[in-house]
Amino acid sequence: MTRKQQPDAIARAVEQFEAQGGILRSSEAMRTGVHAATLYKMRDEGVIEALARGVYRLTRSEEMAQPDFVTVAKKIPNAVICLVSALSFHGITTRIPTAVEIMLPRGSWVPTLGYPPIEVHTTQPKLHGLGRVVHQLDAMEVPIYDPEKTLVDCVKYRNKLGMELLIESLRLYRDRLPVKVDTIMEYARACRVAKVMEPYLDGVL
Repeated sequence: MTRKQQPDAIARAVEQFEAQGGILRSSEAMRTGVHAATLYKMRDEGVIEALARGVYRLTRSEEMAQPDFVTVAKKIPNAVICLVSALSFHGITTRIPTAVEIMLPRGSWVPTLGYPPIEVHTTQPKLHGLGRVVHQLDAMEVPIYDPEKTLVDCVKYRNKLGMELLIESLRLYRDRLPVKVDTIMEYARACRVAKVMEPYLDGVL
């Protein structure tokens, strides 16, 4: 690549990044005709920065509100943010997530990320889309389980998370969000935890 070609190549690459909300995987960039050498040049000149291995964003983009969620969504498109990470997103826990918790269909390939740290859970493919809501975060589509499905998942993972988390989250859910008991029970029946969930709903909601 000549010096004359470099500015044009970078300008075209910037256009591709802007068309995708300022974030691209290197494989996506190369599929649009951006050469690997152009990406390295942009990185070295500070035009883009690495969010994780193979994921870049324009440095001139607005500061990201949820960089970890966006990076995970870009690297693992079929992941859904779940459990404590989802509770935190919905504002119904005081527990601080130590990793981005994601749900994948059972049997999925699980990639390795250098950053951010992730904690992977799996579920039956037919349940993977239950309560899945796509949020626009930093110009990126990020799937996150809705509050009701997240509460049900806390019951499913009660032996790992502890029932104290569920009780606290139910109380915060009651105080901060519209209460949808029918939806919670619909999810609980689908996940076969209705008998465990029901007394906690009666006691808190």
